[in-house]
Amino acid sequence: MSKTLKIGIIGSGGIAQAHARSYLQMPEVEIVAVADVIPGKAAEFIERLGLIGAKAFDSHLELLELDLDGVSVCTPNVAHHRTSVDALNAGKNVLVEKPLAVTLEQGVEMVQAGKKAGKILTVGFQPRYDPNMQAVKKIVQSGQLGNVYYVQTGGGRRRGMPGGTFINKELAGAGAMADIGCYSLDLALNALGYPKPLSVSAFTSNHFGTNPTYHPEADRFEVEDFGVALVRLEGGKVLNFKISWAMHMDTLGPTLFLGTDAGLRLTPAGSGPWSGVWDGGIGSITLFHDVQGHHTESPIPIQSHNLNIFYEKVRAFVVAIMEVKPAPIPGEEILINQAIIDGILRSSELGREVEISVPEV
Repeated sequence: MSKTLKIGIIGSGGIAQAHARSYLQMPEVEIVAVADVIPGKAAEFIERLGLIGAKAFDSHLELLELDLDGVSVCTPNVAHHRTSVDALNAGKNVLVEKPLAVTLEQGVEMVQAGKKAGKILTVGFQPRYDPNMQAVKKIVQSGQLGNVYYVQTGGGRRRGMPGGTFINKELAGAGAMADIGCYSLDLALNALGYPKPLSVSAFTSNHFGTNPTYHPEADRFEVEDFGVALVRLEGGKVLNFKISWAMHMDTLGPTLFLGTDAGLRLTPAGSGPWSGVWDGGIGSITLFHDVQGHHTESPIPIQSHNLNIFYEKVRAFVVAIMEVKPAPIPGEEILINQAIIDGILRSSELGREVEISVPEV
């Protein structure tokens, strides 16, 4: 890995700073440009982070004219699609922050652009790099649980509603679903091998976000702060999904994998009003099984580690480019995640079960 990798960053908010700080830890990577639609913001970002020699642009199209190996797309959700497609069409590898896009159609176009260009389109789900998350996938994939027929996932914050672009429907596309729900879906679906969804019946609400007692921007709160769904998956499996930014409760329950031979229960790491969701690590893993006819509960030790999983996400993107490897978290997989969120929102709006169709790309 002797070549210097040239990286551009599109967007200059908080998540872009996390990307930049990760790249700065890699001696073989050079951040050569930053773009932001707000005049002067990219230049301020470059100065604040000490990105010596990096160029500032007000347009991502100008940035994409440079000789770049890859770009991090760190814009509001609504711009993920256009900036990623433009970058892929320009021959750049792309690491786009979650969620993949605002709509399923946009996600399809992004994946198609990556395939046509022969470039990486990977999505920013850093919890996958937690060793305990990886251990859960190994257990499920090993067959130890038998046929997994039911999965419960999701999570809830007692209080944890963001503001700004996160609560504007035009910019974010969705609320808690797109912000933290996509992590819960990825935890379950990745462990199962990303089976295709068939149908969903869902309900969403925003009782807390639109109430000034609970949110300072209640008058402009346009997205859901709670959602629950029953998703039918191929292979005779069903997914019970629930997510909440705010509630009068301490938890919406653990993540469960029920199999014909054993069951697995997971609880998230962390504590406090913003915890209780799967955007971080795992607090406990318990295997429920029978031993010689006795009901047995076996705690699986949590692996302690010092990994910065956000850095590992960015590092995996860099390694994939330099070693010509496939996308670490392929857009094709996350398209299924996007299709479920799309189905949940449609079902909630219509008040009935809807079919989910994931286009072939």
